[in-house]
Amino acid sequence: TEGAHYAYNFIKKVNLKSGQKVLVNGATGAIGSAAVQFLEYFGVNVTAVCNTKNMELVKSLGANEVIDYTKEDFTKDDQTYSFVFDTVGKSSFAKCKPLLQPGGVYISSELGYMAQNLFLALITPIIGNKKVIFPIPTDCRGSVLFIKKLIEQGKFKAVIDRKYPLEQIVEAYRYVEKGQKTGNVVITVEHNN
Repeated sequence: TEGAHYAYNFIKKVNLKSGQKVLVNGATGAIGSAAVQFLEYFGVNVTAVCNTKNMELVKSLGANEVIDYTKEDFTKDDQTYSFVFDTVGKSSFAKCKPLLQPGGVYISSELGYMAQNLFLALITPIIGNKKVIFPIPTDCRGSVLFIKKLIEQGKFKAVIDRKYPLEQIVEAYRYVEKGQKTGNVVITVEHNN
């Protein structure tokens, strides 16, 4: 899935070590649900942020702890993390910086307000001991091979929310734009002979 490809490229940009603590905001989206599974594979302690209805799902994907964003502001968490992955782009480096350990990294899937994450990715490695990385997924072959390996080992399963036929792509897009999907939305293409 595209989400798994993004998650792989996010994770590849940081120096993960078994036992590190990582927070994943948007843990039930396409990118987040893949990231939780990949991080578990690498032996990382995952704190997942999601809504109430998806708490059991993220635990089943490998989250060690879950924060329900409908009841608690994860940016006010008293724990610190090696990495914060904002897989939905709903937060910011400024809000997440207190959550980062010295040398910690904030990664977002979105440009942020006024494309701030691009600017911060350039300046934060020079100033301070916490930085922003804004990865652009490029390693298609590497991600496909990694995902294939995990599927074969039973360590990755794409989370599918809904399927739409190609003729209903507008409805699918509207559903995704609501921002409440869980995992992936699939467009099916029928082949007629």
